[in-house]
Amino acid sequence: MLRHAFGRLAALLVALVIAAPCMAQNWPDRPLKFIVSAPAGSSLDVLARTIADKLKDRIGQPVVVDDRPAAGGTAATDFVAKAPPDGYTMVISFNGPLAFGPHLYSKLPYDPLKDLAPVIITSSQPNVLAVTATLPVKSVRELIAYAKANPGKLNYASVGNGSSSQLTMELLKADAGIDIVHVPFNGSPPAVTATIQGETQMLFAVMQPLQARIQPRQLRAIAVTTAQRFPLLPDIPTIAEAGYPGFEALAWNGILVAGGTPRPIIQRINAEINAILKDPSVKSALNAQGFDLIGGTPEDFANLIRSESEKWAPVIKKTGAKID
Repeated sequence: MLRHAFGRLAALLVALVIAAPCMAQNWPDRPLKFIVSAPAGSSLDVLARTIADKLKDRIGQPVVVDDRPAAGGTAATDFVAKAPPDGYTMVISFNGPLAFGPHLYSKLPYDPLKDLAPVIITSSQPNVLAVTATLPVKSVRELIAYAKANPGKLNYASVGNGSSSQLTMELLKADAGIDIVHVPFNGSPPAVTATIQGETQMLFAVMQPLQARIQPRQLRAIAVTTAQRFPLLPDIPTIAEAGYPGFEALAWNGILVAGGTPRPIIQRINAEINAILKDPSVKSALNAQGFDLIGGTPEDFANLIRSESEKWAPVIKKTGAKID
């Protein structure tokens, strides 16, 4: 009986090994689903739709974009972690669900590097510190002085619990010794709106949702979170320049599929999206919105997730940030 069971298992494994190359060779023969771990109108949604539009032409199949912003992006990420490992369901996720989540949640429903297969880094960019135009500050130093004079009276918006938007502010709070209350939102559109309206007084976000709002009567951009000035936003000073040397907090994102997806399919998706990110029209349009397009290999993305998780684990412990 046991011998027969092992025989059936061996036959199944052989069949899977034979079937994987055939599956990869025929891929794709039906539409792809592209899950977005952020809401419609967010920077991640803009990036995903730009990629999807080009990808459909390159692979000859529709690419259906599906925004699922719940639970700080972890719901979308988990959905793909549990999808069939065939490359037909992808997710564009970010540092929150991938690098911060294991240290913020008591238990994530997925392991970022076991249940998911990284495909490609899509972009990396600084968070921009923006304040409502009615707040009487024009620099990081002035903001910190004002916050110290008004402890607990200021609110900051974030694009969600566990996002780099939240953790960047928590790091600044810890470094500067200030008390500002966190108000999480479900994505950048409502977080930006709340700050414009004065419900919150500031937020960290990537440039794309802020760009049209940086004007005298709405928002004022006072700093970026790169170690040196960001080439796409050269006139905005860094937080490090305000007296916090070494302060750096980037918002990055990338595309993943379910763990166990055949390597040839991962390589095909990687090659197609690398080509899209190098397309001059795509690069020009997205650079103009503050996106710094990256690309690279699946291994590059896996290494980024691993290194950022290790970097932010002690920061999260230091700030005391926790979810659930």
